[in-house]
Amino acid sequence: MKRYILILFSFLLAMPGFSQENTERETPIDLLPESLDANVDSLLHSWHVQYFTQAEDFCHDDEEDVIIPDSVYALRLTRLPCVIPMQYNDVVRQCIDLYTVRKRNLVRYILGMADHYFPIIEQILDEYDMPLELKYLAIVESALNPKAQSHAGAYGLWQFMLPTAKSYGLEINSLVDERLDVVKATRAACQYFKDMYAIYGDWNLVMASYNCGPGNVNKAIRRSGGKTNFWEIYPYLPRETRMYVPLFIAANYMMNYHCEHNLCPIRTNLPLATDTVMITNVLHLQQVAEATKLDIEQLRALNPQYKRDIIPGNTKPSVLKLPAATAYAFVDHGDTLYTSQRLGELLAGCTALTPVESRPSSPGRKECITHVVESGENIHTLSNRYGVSTQEIRKWNGLRSNQLKRGSKLRLYIDNGGVTYMATKADEGAIDSENLTAETKEKPVLEKQAKAPKKFITYKVKNGDSLYSISLKFPGVTSSVLQKTNGLKGTGIFPGQVLKIPNV
Repeated sequence: MKRYILILFSFLLAMPGFSQENTERETPIDLLPESLDANVDSLLHSWHVQYFTQAEDFCHDDEEDVIIPDSVYALRLTRLPCVIPMQYNDVVRQCIDLYTVRKRNLVRYILGMADHYFPIIEQILDEYDMPLELKYLAIVESALNPKAQSHAGAYGLWQFMLPTAKSYGLEINSLVDERLDVVKATRAACQYFKDMYAIYGDWNLVMASYNCGPGNVNKAIRRSGGKTNFWEIYPYLPRETRMYVPLFIAANYMMNYHCEHNLCPIRTNLPLATDTVMITNVLHLQQVAEATKLDIEQLRALNPQYKRDIIPGNTKPSVLKLPAATAYAFVDHGDTLYTSQRLGELLAGCTALTPVESRPSSPGRKECITHVVESGENIHTLSNRYGVSTQEIRKWNGLRSNQLKRGSKLRLYIDNGGVTYMATKADEGAIDSENLTAETKEKPVLEKQAKAPKKFITYKVKNGDSLYSISLKFPGVTSSVLQKTNGLKGTGIFPGQVLKIPNV
C-alpha cells in the first residue's frame, strides 16, 4: 500500500502544472491584506465616521449565516454588468466568505463610505474611459479608509508609495499629501491603469501589476512559460498578489449582493453634495470652520490632503472642498479671512511652523532641518511626514539600512510647502542658510525676540482619537511623548479626557 501511494505521488508530481506552489491555490486565506486586517472598532469611531445610525428598516442586518451553493455564486457573478471577467472558483469563494462572514462589520463600514467616495471615483474612471468596476479595487487597497497607511509606507485610498505617487504627479511635502486627495489620487491611479493596459492588454494583469509591480508580473509570465492569463501565472506571482484579483472579484460580488447576505451600510454625516473653492493665500481650516459654522472634523474629512490643517495657497491655487450648502457662506467672507488676526494666531499655534512673510515662496525651495528620532518612529513614517523618499533619507544621513535609532539626529532637506520651520532647541543651527531665501534666514531671529510660548497646551480627546492620531496634529510630538507627558501607562484614552501637549 505504501509503495502504491509513493508511485501515485510521483505520478502527480510529474504532471504538468503540479508543484508545491500550485497546492497553495487550495489553501484557506491565512494572510489578510492590511486593509482587511484593520481595527474595525477604531475605524467606525474615527474622524471621518463621526455619526452613524442603525440600518434601514427594510434591511434585516444580522449575523445569520446564509448558505449559498456554488452554482448561485457563479451565476450572480455572470450577471454583473462589467467589462473585466469575473471568474468563479474556490479561491474567489474563500474571498467572498471573508467579506460576508468574517469581516461583516468592516463591510458595513465600506458600504457606508461607498456612498461618498464612489460617485467621485466613477466620474474620473469614466473620464479616462476605464471600466467602472475598477472602483472596487479601492476596497481591496484601503477598505475605503482615506487615511489608510501600510507598514511599507503606502498611503491613502489608493495606497500609493511615495516614489510612485511623485512619478505620477502627486504633490507630497510637509503640508500637503495628495495621496489623500481622492480626486488627484484617483487620476494618478487611472493613469497607472492606462500605462499598464498598454503593456498587458489584460485587466487582471493590470491589477496584479498595481499590487506587485510590472517586474514581478513579467517574472511570473516568464516562469509560466510565457502564459498571459492571470490564473495560469497565479502560482508564480508573489503570495499577496495571488489573492489580489480574487479579492477584487469578491468585492464586486459583495457590493452588488450584500443584501442577500443580510449586510447593511452604516450611515455617515459626510455630505453627498460638495463644492470646491480655490484658495490663493495661506489659510487655516480652523478659520474656515469658524466662518462657516462647520465641524472642524468634517472639514478635515473633506480635505484630508492638508496634513497640518494649513492650506498653502500662497505657493499655488489650492482646493478647499466644502458642503455645497455652505460654500456661499465661505465666499461671503472674501479676503477678510486672509488678513485677519485670527490667521496669525492659528499659524503661531502650529508648534513648529510659521508663515513666510511678504512674498509667496518658490514651490521648489528646499529647507534643511534636523529631526530627532522618537520612540515608535521609523523611516517610512518620516518619509510620509516630510514628503521625502526613504532612499533620500538614507543618502543624506549615510544610512545603510532603514533602521533608525531612538535619539539619533537626521538631516532632512524638505519641501516646506511655502511655510518655514522655526529654529527650536532641537534643530537650532541646523537650517542650511545656502538653501534658504533672505526672508527665511531672518525668521529664526524674529522668533527668538518673540514672547516665549507656554510649555504646554491642552487638547480635549474626541471620539475616534488615538495617541497616534493626536500626535499627527502637533508636529514634533509623538505618541510616546504624549504618554510620558500625561503619565499614561498604556495607549488607552477616552473621549472628554484632557491631555497636555508639549509646546515644542
